[in-house]
Amino acid sequence: MSRRLVSLTLDTLEDLPRPCRQCVYWELDPVSADRACAAGDPGLEKEAWVSQTLLEWGSCGKLVYVDGMPAGFVMYAPPAYVPRSMAFPTSPVSADAVMLMTANVVPAFAGGGLGRMLVQGVARDLTKRGIKAIEAFGDAKYGDAADPTGACVAPADFFLSVGFKTVRPHPRYPRLRLELRTALSWKSDVEYALEKLLGSMSPESLLRPVRPTPATRSTTG
Repeated sequence: MSRRLVSLTLDTLEDLPRPCRQCVYWELDPVSADRACAAGDPGLEKEAWVSQTLLEWGSCGKLVYVDGMPAGFVMYAPPAYVPRSMAFPTSPVSADAVMLMTANVVPAFAGGGLGRMLVQGVARDLTKRGIKAIEAFGDAKYGDAADPTGACVAPADFFLSVGFKTVRPHPRYPRLRLELRTALSWKSDVEYALEKLLGSMSPESLLRPVRPTPATRSTTG
């Protein structure tokens, strides 16, 4: 099974799940979003937002493909590019952080670590650009039948599971934060340990099958 992480562009935008491709929940303020939906083609507004953000700020999303199939995505940007970010009871996002707007993994690929892979991809990108942290609004009651946001706000439990910490609690929409050094340290530590282990082994020992050690009879009685 091959996994491939790519940046969001106007071309890869078409690989977002259809409901997400047409959603402008984060990209517009509530009034403008309602107006775009009433006009019948919010997808044009989303494309315009991605185009503007790419030109002015740079990469603002990641997609993951499994065996060539789109399996999940994340979108992120400075809070100044995300009008909806001011509409939460735990606003505003900290001045030194980029906002992770939404994260989504296709149900058929859930449980395979793709969410963590996407967040680590964002962390690597933002670290190179001198950003110190990522913040997000999580939904502590994700899946509630009365939820007006649908899947636009990712579960708070997801963010906690990939290393975010709560910086402003709320019964529904806590604000969470991930320090980028923390996001990359786990992967770096694992890679270092693996390199150290492999470096201590000769190529012959890596390729030679391991034979079971013969049992020896105890001489004590």
